[in-house]
Amino acid sequence: MLIWLPNFYADENGPISPFHDIPLFADKENKIYNMIVEVPRWTNAKMEIATKEALNPIKQDTKKGALRYVHNCFPHHGYIWNYGALPQTWEDPNHTDESTGCKGDNDPIDVCEIGFRVAKRGDVLQVKILGVMALIDEGETDWKLIAIDINDPLAEELNDIEDVEKHMPGFLRATHEWFKIYKMPAGNPENKFAFNGEAKNKEFAEKIIGETHNYWLKLIKNETDANGLDCSTVTITDCPNKIDVINALTIVQKSEEPGSSQDVDPIVDKWHFIHLK
Repeated sequence: MLIWLPNFYADENGPISPFHDIPLFADKENKIYNMIVEVPRWTNAKMEIATKEALNPIKQDTKKGALRYVHNCFPHHGYIWNYGALPQTWEDPNHTDESTGCKGDNDPIDVCEIGFRVAKRGDVLQVKILGVMALIDEGETDWKLIAIDINDPLAEELNDIEDVEKHMPGFLRATHEWFKIYKMPAGNPENKFAFNGEAKNKEFAEKIIGETHNYWLKLIKNETDANGLDCSTVTITDCPNKIDVINALTIVQKSEEPGSSQDVDPIVDKWHFIHLK
């Protein structure tokens, strides 16, 4: 049983890392994956697994000392899916992907969960994978998996990427547009994609997941350059960076207390109107 502490995760024994200790599969035989929810749908705060901190808490990203929020690019408000990552995966920046020609972005693989329910930050959802888009972010491969919560009313109807357009017409197009334009209000150019922005199917997506899981296995065993990532784990016995529960508790106790909720600058709610060339 997983417990969501403020920023951290724990199991029945104590604190664990969501990056390294939560299993990739909830049900390997049926290809059901665990998804860590970093950002609930409709919200703007750029929350993410802190991959370079011990036990990898979920924290809001900062830039130049300021908390980061995504812009509302009309007609989209915040993130348009429950957004997060698959544990025990890693997009290896030491490896050039043969299908995109770009190296990995040094993060767990990202997931867009497209079900009806607005999840909570820290939720661990059981999802099935439907497909994947290949965002090229500042020259790096940044895979975006498309998934559905297995408990969603549409889950039985959605089994591959073509089912999304059939049952949720326009959603893949909106997803492509969102990733293409979301950095433009800050003065950045539109994002690029491999495969002309086409979403690849479930079989292709699961191949990518398998590759990123294998890169993570090398990472956790110190068989590759960690690029500054913290690989402390509580549960993986053959990991050189294994720590005991006492040390894990100490890390949590010494971490900064989550601050009380602060008023968000109203500018975060501003609509931005994007003109594509």
